[in-house]
Amino acid sequence: MELKPGYKQTEVGVIPEDWDVSTVGREFEIKLGKMLDAERNTGVPKPYLGNKAIQWGRIDFNDLPTVPMTRADIESYRLREGDLLVCEGGEVGRAAIWHGPIDECYYQKAIHRLRALHGFEPSLMVGLLRRWADSGRLANYVTKTSIAHLPREKFLVITMPVPPQAEQRLISQVLCDLDALVAQLDGLIAKKRNIKQAAMQELLTGKRRLPGFEGEWVEVVLGEHAKFFKGKGLPKSDLTPYGEYGCVHYGELFTLYNESIRETRSYTHKVDNLFFSAANDVLMPTSDVTPRGLAKASCICRNGIVIGGDILVIRPNPGAINGTFLSYLIRRDSAQILRLVTGSTVYHIYSGDMKRFAFHLPTVIEQEAIVELLDDLGAELESLEVSLGKAQAIMQGMMQQLLTGKIRLR
Repeated sequence: MELKPGYKQTEVGVIPEDWDVSTVGREFEIKLGKMLDAERNTGVPKPYLGNKAIQWGRIDFNDLPTVPMTRADIESYRLREGDLLVCEGGEVGRAAIWHGPIDECYYQKAIHRLRALHGFEPSLMVGLLRRWADSGRLANYVTKTSIAHLPREKFLVITMPVPPQAEQRLISQVLCDLDALVAQLDGLIAKKRNIKQAAMQELLTGKRRLPGFEGEWVEVVLGEHAKFFKGKGLPKSDLTPYGEYGCVHYGELFTLYNESIRETRSYTHKVDNLFFSAANDVLMPTSDVTPRGLAKASCICRNGIVIGGDILVIRPNPGAINGTFLSYLIRRDSAQILRLVTGSTVYHIYSGDMKRFAFHLPTVIEQEAIVELLDDLGAELESLEVSLGKAQAIMQGMMQQLLTGKIRLR
C-alpha cells in the first residue's frame, strides 16, 4: 500500500515522519510497588493504592488501606506528582496519573509505577495503554496463569510512537479535555442514580408522600390481587429484528429492560403455541445461576406481545395494582425475593412463591403518580447514559486518530 506523503512505515505502524519509535523502558523508569506480607511488613502504617483503586484515567481514593513501611520503603515507594500507575494484573494496562489529594501515599506490588525519563507526557501514555488494551496488543506481552500479569521485563520492551514534545502536549490536552467530559458525565450519572435510588426508597415505602395524597397504605399479599401464568417456548433462534410479533425473550429481562417495557427490542415470525401479554402484566425470569438475579421485574405496557418460556407472568388486578409500581417494588425488595427463591446450583422462583410476596399498597392513582415521577428520573438517567456512550465513542475515535498521527495538532 502506498504511503501518504509525510508518513513512514514502522514497527508500531504508519506514523508521521517526524515521530520517533522507542520502547516503554527507554521512555520510563518502571518500578513495581510494595509487597504486602502481614508477617514480614514492619514500620509505620502508611496509606497505599491497590489494583482496584486504579481506574482508567482516575484513582479511587475512598477508604485507602494502610501497610507498615520502613524508612527504606518510604523512600522507594512514595508517590510523586505526575507518577503514572499501571495495573500489572487483573485488567492489565489500566492506568491513571497520580495527582494526589493527600500529601503522602504509596502503592502495592500489583501496580507498575512509571516516571518519564525524557519528558514523555504521562497522559499521552495513558492514551496509548488504553488503545493497546482495547486492540489486544497488550495481550501479546501478558503472562497468563490463573490471573493475567504484565511482567516488568516484558513491559520494558513494548515499542511505542514518540511524537515531538510540543505535539505530545497538544495531544495530551485534547485527551484530557475528552476524559474530563466523560468523567463529568460519569459523575452526573452517579448523582442522578443516587437521586433515583433515594426517591425509590422514600416513595415506594410511603416515607415521603407526593403532594395531594394522604391516608394509610394497605398491606397486601400478591396472590390475593393477581393471576399467574408462564410464557411459552421462544428459543433465541426464533428472534429476529423484524417480525410479525414483538416478543420478550427470557434472557432479555436480565440485560435489556428496566421496570417498564414500552417497546420490545426483538420480534418473531413464530405463529403457533404462543403466549400473549396483556398490558400491565409483570414479567420475571424463573431461573438463574444466582438467586439475586431473580429479583428482576418488568411491566409490559402493551397487549399482544409474545412472552417466551422461563418467564413468570404476573397479571395483577389493574383496579388495585399498577404493574410498573409492582415492578419497582419487586426490584427494591430483593431481600424478600431471596427468601422466596428455591434451589442450590440453579435457583428458581415460581408462581406459588410469588403469591406470598407481601407489600404495602397506596391507591392506584397514587401508584401512577409515583411511577410517573420515577419513570421521569429513569428517562433522564437513560438520556445521560446515551450521551456518555456517544462521548466515549468520540474519545475512542479521537484517540485512534491522534495516537497514530492521522490527525496532526500543531
